[in-house]
Amino acid sequence: EVLGFLGPNGAGKSTTMRIITGFIPATAGEVEICGIPVASEPEDAKRKIGYLPESAPLYADMTVSGFLRFCASIRGFSGAARSEAVDRVIETCFLQTVAHQSIDTLSKGYRHRTCLAQALLHDPEVLILDEPTDGLDPNQKHEVRKLIRDLGKKKTIIFSTHILEEVDASCTRAMIIDQGKLVAEGTPESLRNEGSGSLTELFRKLTTSDVAA
Repeated sequence: EVLGFLGPNGAGKSTTMRIITGFIPATAGEVEICGIPVASEPEDAKRKIGYLPESAPLYADMTVSGFLRFCASIRGFSGAARSEAVDRVIETCFLQTVAHQSIDTLSKGYRHRTCLAQALLHDPEVLILDEPTDGLDPNQKHEVRKLIRDLGKKKTIIFSTHILEEVDASCTRAMIIDQGKLVAEGTPESLRNEGSGSLTELFRKLTTSDVAA
């Protein structure tokens, strides 16, 4: 499934993502990934997760394929297994035409795809995406949304956003948080019904910040 994690700026979306991925500890409660507790078994849990942070690092002087080979090596891949993993994510993220191109020459859309590709190298069961369409133009957003929907057919995807249109465009289910608390959860249709047919109205009703849809 594709779960949208919605909330106004400052609601706690990125913090929650970092807790889920084990980058920062939770002060209360527990997080499990595929039944594995993140706090007590972080390495095993992280093997199940692919993570794309909001500002993912890229090495501008590398080619796309070179960067992905580098990331695969860090993850422990070598030889034929590394080549197979890199070829797989290049195909999955439609990077064939830019695979040998320097990253500093790529459009923002292709940079996003390259970042997503590195998160998929170890074929994780769960994919965590922090604001994956932020800053993209309409065509680039369309491409990334389609890729997310396709990946969601085989993986569990959780992505955070403050853009309400992402719910209908990509999600099978959504959660709305405000000030670190869950205030609504459901399918896009059920959430619209709660808001008298408008997700925007529900969002404004439940959150304390005015956010434009």
